[in-house]
Amino acid sequence: MAMNLRIPEDLDRRLEQLALEEHTSKSALLLQGAELVLQRHHRSRDISAGMDFVMSHDGELLKRLEDA
Repeated sequence: MAMNLRIPEDLDRRLEQLALEEHTSKSALLLQGAELVLQRHHRSRDISAGMDFVMSHDGELLKRLEDA
């Protein structure tokens, strides 16, 4: 899928420099960045779901341990 993206000049310059250093394209760097954002979001959601599970199943135990 093709997409147009407006990038601030400073960010574009920094991407260009990194692309040269990494011997890749700015497009590839932006795709890597998008993948990292998605991974971070999913990890955060999974951690939150895990904490919700622990609190719903072991909340009382954790409260007793806190008071001990």
